[in-house]
Amino acid sequence: MFGFKKKSIADTTINSDAKATLAERLKRTRTGMFGGLFKHNKTVIDNAALADLEDRLLLADIGIKTTDQIMQLLKTDTNKRTLKDPLEQLKEILLPTLQSVAKGLTIPVVANKPYLILVVGVNGVGKTTTIGKLAKRLQREGKTVMLAAGDTFRAAAIEQLQVWGERHNIRVVAQAPGADSAAVIFDALKSARANNIDVLIADTAGRLHNKSNLMAEMKKIHRIGSKFDADLHSEVLLILDAGTGQNALIQAQQFHDIIGVDGIVLTKLDGTAKGGIVFLLAEELGIPIRFIGVGEQVEDLRPFNAVEFMDALLRDKP
Repeated sequence: MFGFKKKSIADTTINSDAKATLAERLKRTRTGMFGGLFKHNKTVIDNAALADLEDRLLLADIGIKTTDQIMQLLKTDTNKRTLKDPLEQLKEILLPTLQSVAKGLTIPVVANKPYLILVVGVNGVGKTTTIGKLAKRLQREGKTVMLAAGDTFRAAAIEQLQVWGERHNIRVVAQAPGADSAAVIFDALKSARANNIDVLIADTAGRLHNKSNLMAEMKKIHRIGSKFDADLHSEVLLILDAGTGQNALIQAQQFHDIIGVDGIVLTKLDGTAKGGIVFLLAEELGIPIRFIGVGEQVEDLRPFNAVEFMDALLRDKP
């Protein structure tokens, strides 16, 4: 049951664009879902508004099942609540499900360093860029970080990760293009432990989730951590492009079935009207959403906060 309750590597210097509010960054999704829907200070969601809202939710990729449940709850409330702000009604219905998956990334203090973050996802979702932003964030939190260029299939991916490393003075363990990805990550684990590094973030090739042989190789990479140290602490972090809509759900389901996904980063939310995929992922999978990406700057990789996200969707200035 849906958890509703009725109650390119950019310059990392913070600039005015990086300081944009979350509401500004989610403008496309907000406009598509709710923009202009409730006019003239309506105190109820009438039938016309309900029909319009249903179409908008589907177009935003919230999904049929989730949309149906939202509509049923709103229709029930329509006959009872005559004075409540309709946007507040929507918030009361939608927020609990997002709160159930809004769980930030916590790096435990462990003796057997490093903490391994294995970053997975298909090509084009922003894996390497997200790794660079995440590495800088952890560095600012006082963690020592190392990167492993495990995407050996694309030379550009190795080079891109090395640029991030140089920019933030973070060591990158890499081999020549075409090298065995699992071997690169294993070597990086040895180096990270020898140097008492807190966190190792490992890139992986953009595996096509519908290619069984490639996913089998991903399983091999996933086993590397336990082979290095059976007690190693780790996280599989899946990067998804919000603009791909329901295809992101398919990717998440299949990666989760193959290797298990501990957390999700949903990128490119600033450039799509399909931000409703957040609700669909929360409802269908319940995997923690660690971060959202809403721009090119390092600061635009933001921890997922359910209340802030809902306010940004419902109000121009939350």
